[in-house]
Amino acid sequence: MAEGWVLGIESTAHTFSFGLVDSNGIPRPSVSKIIRPTTGGIHPREAADHHVVESTEIFSKILADNDLLPSDISVVAYSQGPGMGACLRTGAAAARAISSHLNVPLIGVNHCVAHIEIGRQQCGCEDPILLYVSGGNTQVIARLDGRYRVLGETLDIGIGNMLDKFARQHGIPFPGGPVIEQRALEWIGKNPEATLEGLELPYAVHGMDLAFSGIMSAANKLVSDGMPFEAVCWSLQEHAFAACVEVAERALAHTGKKEIVLGGGVACNERMRQMSSIMCEERGAESYCPPKMYCIDNGTMIARLGWLEMNHGRVTSLIQSGINQELRTDQTSITWP
Repeated sequence: MAEGWVLGIESTAHTFSFGLVDSNGIPRPSVSKIIRPTTGGIHPREAADHHVVESTEIFSKILADNDLLPSDISVVAYSQGPGMGACLRTGAAAARAISSHLNVPLIGVNHCVAHIEIGRQQCGCEDPILLYVSGGNTQVIARLDGRYRVLGETLDIGIGNMLDKFARQHGIPFPGGPVIEQRALEWIGKNPEATLEGLELPYAVHGMDLAFSGIMSAANKLVSDGMPFEAVCWSLQEHAFAACVEVAERALAHTGKKEIVLGGGVACNERMRQMSSIMCEERGAESYCPPKMYCIDNGTMIARLGWLEMNHGRVTSLIQSGINQELRTDQTSITWP
């Protein structure tokens, strides 16, 4: 059992974050540093170097913010995968160093499962479908027979990556998603009766899966053909989010479950939240979304999953502590209720 504080280290991509849960699994806000490239996307090596530089300050601050000493930490959890290899290795190295120095257990956890578990804890839902919409992933997930099963997912790029690529094509630096959301709000605010006529984009649903490359290319063409950028941002959100919510609705129907929880950075988007709520209201289900600080990548969700794993008998030996860039959501055994 985790008798003291569990430290969680998140380092899958642009965010390096340390978070904590107490001995009862109650979260405390993370301390995070995010690399924001001025041009282009995230370079894994540059992001890893950023994480190394920031590590001491972040560790010191999470302890100071919670009036703790290093000796108060009883477990160290870290993202073992999936993610960018160089970034994952930096977080794993930090976790090993702290664990070894303090002589406390080490637990490598599945980043995707951590999004689910912090959502369950924050929202109080029991057995939800997870609509996981982040930069690197887009998946619809449900628990069955001791695993979180992927019922549908992107066939090419994650929805957050798609939004960032579209934004970057038009001179908006990373992260582009929040800017697209703002431009879409500006358009619909000025044009409350706007329709999608003339702004149609390809259908992103492929059975239970999704594909976003085509919709992004078509949106770029609309801009190059002279459509207002704000209008195209609005259309891109409407089409892409509707596709995600449709697949989530199919998952509800297929499994008979009655709850959806959103996770991942794109779950911060108010239009995405609204669409999920509308769909669930129409079919007698509940839509949940944790606070935005727990939708984005954060160390606290890693600590929460580490606490669950520790309390159900799993730790990670040094020889097993290597990272796994390709770790799948359904590769982690779920042993807790």
